[in-house]
Amino acid sequence: MWSYILKLAIMLPLVCGLMIGCLLLWRKFETRMPGKPTTRLIAVKETMMISPGVKLAVIEFEGRRLLVSVARSGVTLVDRVGA
Repeated sequence: MWSYILKLAIMLPLVCGLMIGCLLLWRKFETRMPGKPTTRLIAVKETMMISPGVKLAVIEFEGRRLLVSVARSGVTLVDRVGA
């Protein structure tokens, strides 16, 4: 009887921890799964690292594409393309 209770006391938190971990990973990677239609208004199309701490990003919003520079100091609009 005591061996059963000891196994239960060890396995129950382990299984619950694995379930919570799986749910958190699912939530994190859910947006990256292929075949899922996006319903967001803003989409990051591509990013490119220019130098350490500075990144260029192409953002699509309502048919327009925006090229922005993302650095530690903030975000700066570089160029606009689209109607």
